[in-house]
Amino acid sequence: MSGTENPPGLDLERLRRHLDAERPGLPAGALQGELIEGGRSNLTYAVTDGVSRWVVRRPPLGHVLATAHDMAREHRVISALHDTPVPVPGAVLLCEDPEVIGAPFYVMDFVEGTPYRTERQLTELGPERTRDIVLRLVDTLVALHAVDPRAVGLDDFGRPEGFLERQLRRWGKQLDASRSRELAGIDELAALLGTRLPASAPAAVVHGDYRLDNVLIGADDTVRAILDWEMSTLGDPLTDLGLLLMYGELRPTPGTPVSVTGGAPGHPSPAELIERYAAGSGRDVSSVAWYTAFAYFKLAVILEGIHYRYTLGQTLGAGFDRIGAMVPAFIDNGLRTLQEG
Repeated sequence: MSGTENPPGLDLERLRRHLDAERPGLPAGALQGELIEGGRSNLTYAVTDGVSRWVVRRPPLGHVLATAHDMAREHRVISALHDTPVPVPGAVLLCEDPEVIGAPFYVMDFVEGTPYRTERQLTELGPERTRDIVLRLVDTLVALHAVDPRAVGLDDFGRPEGFLERQLRRWGKQLDASRSRELAGIDELAALLGTRLPASAPAAVVHGDYRLDNVLIGADDTVRAILDWEMSTLGDPLTDLGLLLMYGELRPTPGTPVSVTGGAPGHPSPAELIERYAAGSGRDVSSVAWYTAFAYFKLAVILEGIHYRYTLGQTLGAGFDRIGAMVPAFIDNGLRTLQEG
């Protein structure tokens, strides 16, 4: 942990004063903090007073797309899920006043665990542990999708009717907001997804970005916490499954700046992941190819948005210079998945 110097985007003295005013029961020592590397969207910081530890989340610096980076949304969902079987960090505080640190933010408990991001990390665990971890990842997704939204106060968290159509429109608008270059095939992919919309599965709380490096794995290889809820909503749960399958299909290339773990020895195949999810959830997964192709499209748009912020000099951390080169592969894989499905 760094000293008292402010990490980019977080004024520690202002944060301390706000915590003292809003949560006077918290430990009152001077804060130290550091930016947690690995995130490509919202900024995440580890903060400590020397005894207790917390995590602070805020939107990225600069260019922010409409409807994205909603701190209140993230805070609400982890608060609602705290007493369910779904593992989430404890919510400490939400601040929607941008005057405090320069942007809305929330504070949550620090959870010990590892976000596995690379095949090398999993390979070091061995095939048996890798298999167990990934299957538990699927089981945790089943647990999330089994939560009754009304029972936890999330029945108004989204609009399930027309969910897939709105998702396509939303990500099309996000793409338009970040267009800075020609991207061959991306408009074709969006159009094909629109003409092949499946009938939505029964609604559930969906994470929106569910993958191995968005969870913390404990020393006992269990899922300790699901993180990064910025895209969560009430909608079609198979969008989460499609994203998980997409990440399972990816293989690393030199300089890959996104998490790729699917080629690690012991990692279950996409077919095994589908079977595990179907058996645990009882849901019809026959149209899963569409959801996987949609995941490729969504990630292409997200990466293009990050590339756009990089071109404007509005990103923090390493690896952003390589993200733009990845986008065409996501487009091609999305088209291939639709054709083969």
